[in-house]
Amino acid sequence: MKELEKKLQLAREISWGNFGKNITFYLPGMFSYNGLRGAYPAISITGAHCQLMCDHCQAKILEPMPATMSPETLVDTCKRFAEKGCLGVLISGGCDAQGRLPWMDFIQAIKEVKQQTGLYVSIHCGLLDKDTALALKEAGVDQALLDVIGDDETYKAVYHVDFGTSHIFSTMEALNQAALPIVPHVVCGLYRGKMKGEAKAVEMISHFDVEQLVVVSLMAIRGTPFEGVNAPGAKEVAELIADARMLMPQVRMSLGCARKRGDEDLELLAIDAGINRMALPSEAAIERARSYGLEIRYQRTCCSVSPDFSREVW
Repeated sequence: MKELEKKLQLAREISWGNFGKNITFYLPGMFSYNGLRGAYPAISITGAHCQLMCDHCQAKILEPMPATMSPETLVDTCKRFAEKGCLGVLISGGCDAQGRLPWMDFIQAIKEVKQQTGLYVSIHCGLLDKDTALALKEAGVDQALLDVIGDDETYKAVYHVDFGTSHIFSTMEALNQAALPIVPHVVCGLYRGKMKGEAKAVEMISHFDVEQLVVVSLMAIRGTPFEGVNAPGAKEVAELIADARMLMPQVRMSLGCARKRGDEDLELLAIDAGINRMALPSEAAIERARSYGLEIRYQRTCCSVSPDFSREVW
């Protein structure tokens, strides 16, 4: 543990040196916190349909999202969100067998959303090529969220694809070429709860100009093949955060919302590692941040959102 403590301390000092002694806590739109709901809803352009049906999700994450399966519905739904005072929207959806979403069907609609509402728009982009990335950039998409898997075996077994992680690398290349900001997500424990390709995923990401890195951990979602699988230990995830900090000292790092609920040890160790952002913090995490003398801000969006909508209270 002493070696880990030293590593976390070094990561913390690097983070504070580059970004200052502060942290922002986030409340995404899909969640409630003490009766308060986030102002950044997620919607699905494929409804609850996903052809891949990855073992860790099986489209369960899509089910509670409002379905906006036509361009007109997408525009109307986003207008309603804007009228309610939402700050932005996360556009998601299920993938086809090639890991792609039907973005080209929604380019004009996204452009209308940006022109008519001013909402900040994040997308779970899936795999895409340069032409699609350029079209999304031109439509006004503000950032692209992408799961980065570093191990071919894990990718094929869990995501049910017949190709390797080179397709993820190519997607990051396309996004960089289109100057569409990337927010890569690394899911710890996709190999049935074990850490396998996560360090390689971080190394892949380090080759690109990224806005920030979001680290999450396997959620054992009920009704999926991973329902009974345990997430990796808090120390393993925290060490990955610290290693990522050494490799990418100038990249903001977040502990995202897609993680095992109630794992306070992970939250505390992430703060020890100098995490810059955290979704859905526990009171213990907030208290740990205070103990370090960090300036604390609160924001009711996804932790990936770049603009500062934060406040001193929720």
